[in-house]
Amino acid sequence: MDDHLTFDFTIDGAQLFKGALKPCISKLEATLANLPPDDAGIRISGIEALRPLLAASGCIGAVAASILGDQAKAVRAVLFNKSPETNWSLAWHQDRTICVKDKRDVNGFGPWTFKSGLLHVAPPFELLARMVTLRAHLDDVPTTNAPLLIAPGSHKRGRIPVNEVDQMVQSCGTKVCLAEAGDIWLYATPILHASEAASSPNKRRVLQVDFAAEELAGGLEWHGV
Repeated sequence: MDDHLTFDFTIDGAQLFKGALKPCISKLEATLANLPPDDAGIRISGIEALRPLLAASGCIGAVAASILGDQAKAVRAVLFNKSPETNWSLAWHQDRTICVKDKRDVNGFGPWTFKSGLLHVAPPFELLARMVTLRAHLDDVPTTNAPLLIAPGSHKRGRIPVNEVDQMVQSCGTKVCLAEAGDIWLYATPILHASEAASSPNKRRVLQVDFAAEELAGGLEWHGV
């Protein structure tokens, strides 16, 4: 059996949901069709037709709900597209920020940043540990088209200092998240992950969505999708 088919979310912090996007892939493509085709990464907000797909009962949201339960809701979405014109590598890191509506002084939240005009903040790590992120694949991602790399089990190691990331990756090992169009990868939001530049770059569109199943503290509100 292919190695990427043996991932287990409870052990590795990542799992492939083979073909889970196929029933709605055409609808997703139509929903995203008006976005700029050549941008490397577009933060998505306010596309009404996308919301039913991301709902806990929707084709995409149901994958997140399988871990978080029926309260799972999409709280941030980015469409990535690696192509011959937009081909890049991404160093090993943990995702450490969330997107919110307004800035409030709440203990444990900070620093604050703007990304593509949207307000982001680093929350307490425990919040990130209760979130999941999924990647809905609109195109095939073989080894030559920059698949996501993860360090299995690293999501259980807490907030990892930047100067200890390489050592942690060596300790946990590396797995490759290959995909075909219509597949969905689900992973624990704080897992260490990376990607190389595509060696044979082709169209590689991935809708990445963060999900949570709780409200924020101190009157903060998720920006949502």
